[in-house]
Amino acid sequence: MRHLCLLTIVFSLACHPAAAPEAVAPPNIVLILADDFGVGDIQAHYPDNKIPTPHLDRLVGEGMSFTDAHSNSAVCSPTRYGLLTGRYAWRTALKATRKKPSACGAR
Repeated sequence: MRHLCLLTIVFSLACHPAAAPEAVAPPNIVLILADDFGVGDIQAHYPDNKIPTPHLDRLVGEGMSFTDAHSNSAVCSPTRYGLLTGRYAWRTALKATRKKPSACGAR
């Protein structure tokens, strides 16, 4: 009888749903990809900048700001390609160009 009582208590505790943890909202992520835009172009990073950037300064002040980034090309299209597809642009057909015409103009 004692084992039956103990078994009943164990099963009742095991079957009782535990309090569900509160759902944590995922973070809001804002990624700004700007062509020819340096870290010195935002007043929050470079106070001597003459162009006011109040909205970007607010974003920097309220969140995280990464100031050490590198591009895989001098132009923005490979960077945009990599960001949108998750692939390294120079290992795809993006770098392929059409054949140059010969000296006599024939292809």
